Amino acid sequence: MNSNQPVWKIVTIISLASLLHCAYSAAQHNSFLRLTGQEFNQLPLDIVIQTVVSLLVCIFATTFLTGDFQTIRVDKEVTRKSWDTVGNCPSFYTFDHRSKCLSPEFFD
Repeated sequence: MNSNQPVWKIVTIISLASLLHCAYSAAQHNSFLRLTGQEFNQLPLDIVIQTVVSLLVCIFATTFLTGDFQTIRVDKEVTRKSWDTVGNCPSFYTFDHRSKCLSPEFFD
Protein backbone atom coordinates (compact mmCIF):
# COMPACT_ATOMS: atom_id res chain seq x y z
CA MET A 1 0.00 0.00 0.00
CA ASN A 2 1.06 3.49 -0.70
CA SER A 3 1.66 5.61 2.40
CA ASN A 4 0.43 8.71 0.53
CA GLN A 5 -3.00 7.21 -0.17
CA PRO A 6 -4.88 9.54 2.25
CA VAL A 7 -3.31 12.51 0.44
CA TRP A 8 -4.58 11.24 -2.93
CA LYS A 9 -8.04 10.65 -1.47
CA ILE A 10 -8.16 14.25 -0.30
CA VAL A 11 -6.92 15.50 -3.69
CA THR A 12 -9.59 13.41 -5.44
CA ILE A 13 -12.35 14.75 -3.19
CA ILE A 14 -11.19 18.34 -3.71
CA SER A 15 -11.06 17.90 -7.49
CA LEU A 16 -14.55 16.35 -7.53
CA ALA A 17 -15.83 19.26 -5.46
CA SER A 18 -14.19 21.63 -7.92
CA LEU A 19 -15.91 19.83 -10.81
CA LEU A 20 -19.25 20.24 -9.05
CA HIS A 21 -18.47 23.93 -8.59
CA CYS A 22 -17.74 24.19 -12.33
CA ALA A 23 -21.09 22.64 -13.17
CA TYR A 24 -22.87 25.02 -10.80
CA SER A 25 -20.99 28.01 -12.24
CA ALA A 26 -21.89 27.01 -15.80
CA ALA A 27 -25.56 26.65 -14.88
CA GLN A 28 -25.51 29.98 -13.06
CA HIS A 29 -23.86 31.66 -16.06
CA ASN A 30 -26.51 30.21 -18.37
CA SER A 31 -29.35 31.45 -16.15
CA PHE A 32 -27.69 34.89 -15.96
CA LEU A 33 -27.60 35.08 -19.74
CA ARG A 34 -31.29 34.12 -19.95
CA LEU A 35 -32.25 36.80 -17.39
CA THR A 36 -30.32 39.53 -19.17
CA GLY A 37 -31.56 38.43 -22.61
CA GLN A 38 -28.11 37.79 -24.04
CA GLU A 39 -27.40 34.86 -26.32
CA PHE A 40 -25.10 32.04 -25.28
CA ASN A 41 -21.83 32.03 -27.20
CA GLN A 42 -19.46 30.18 -24.91
CA LEU A 43 -18.60 29.71 -21.26
CA PRO A 44 -16.23 32.17 -19.62
CA LEU A 45 -12.59 31.17 -19.85
CA ASP A 46 -12.13 30.81 -16.08
CA ILE A 47 -14.88 28.15 -15.89
CA VAL A 48 -13.38 26.24 -18.84
CA ILE A 49 -9.87 26.32 -17.36
CA GLN A 50 -11.12 25.27 -13.91
CA THR A 51 -13.07 22.38 -15.46
CA VAL A 52 -10.13 21.07 -17.48
CA VAL A 53 -7.66 21.38 -14.61
CA SER A 54 -10.06 19.74 -12.13
CA LEU A 55 -10.72 16.87 -14.51
CA LEU A 56 -7.03 16.25 -15.14
CA VAL A 57 -6.22 16.37 -11.42
CA CYS A 58 -9.09 14.00 -10.66
CA ILE A 59 -7.92 11.49 -13.28
CA PHE A 60 -4.33 11.73 -12.08
CA ALA A 61 -5.25 11.31 -8.40
CA THR A 62 -7.52 8.33 -8.97
CA THR A 63 -4.70 6.41 -10.66
CA PHE A 64 -2.91 6.38 -7.31
CA LEU A 65 -6.00 5.12 -5.49
CA THR A 66 -6.68 2.12 -7.71
CA GLY A 67 -3.64 0.10 -6.67
CA ASP A 68 -1.21 -1.80 -8.82
CA PHE A 69 -2.01 -2.19 -12.49
CA GLN A 70 -2.34 -5.68 -13.95
CA THR A 71 -0.52 -6.70 -17.09
CA ILE A 72 -2.53 -6.55 -20.28
CA ARG A 73 -1.25 -9.90 -21.47
CA VAL A 74 -2.96 -12.38 -19.23
CA ASP A 75 -1.00 -15.32 -20.62
CA LYS A 76 2.10 -14.25 -18.68
CA GLU A 77 0.24 -14.82 -15.42
CA VAL A 78 -1.40 -18.03 -16.60
CA THR A 79 1.85 -19.64 -17.77
CA ARG A 80 3.06 -19.78 -14.18
CA LYS A 81 0.05 -21.87 -13.13
CA SER A 82 -0.54 -25.55 -13.75
CA TRP A 83 -3.52 -26.82 -15.75
CA ASP A 84 -5.07 -28.25 -12.59
CA THR A 85 -5.15 -24.78 -11.07
CA VAL A 86 -6.42 -23.02 -14.20
CA GLY A 87 -8.99 -25.66 -15.15
CA ASN A 88 -10.36 -26.01 -11.64
CA CYS A 89 -13.94 -24.69 -11.57
CA PRO A 90 -15.57 -25.64 -8.27
CA SER A 91 -18.80 -23.95 -9.28
CA PHE A 92 -19.36 -26.75 -11.80
CA TYR A 93 -19.00 -29.56 -9.25
CA THR A 94 -22.25 -31.41 -8.75
CA PHE A 95 -22.63 -34.45 -6.56
CA ASP A 96 -26.36 -34.96 -6.78
CA HIS A 97 -27.27 -35.61 -10.40
CA ARG A 98 -29.24 -38.05 -12.57
CA SER A 99 -26.41 -40.43 -13.33
CA LYS A 100 -26.27 -41.56 -9.71
CA CYS A 101 -29.07 -44.01 -10.55
CA LEU A 102 -26.56 -45.87 -12.76
CA SER A 103 -24.36 -46.55 -9.76
CA PRO A 104 -24.64 -50.03 -8.18
CA GLU A 105 -24.84 -48.47 -4.69
CA PHE A 106 -28.04 -46.67 -5.68
CA PHE A 107 -30.12 -49.86 -5.77
CA ASP A 108 -28.85 -51.17 -2.42
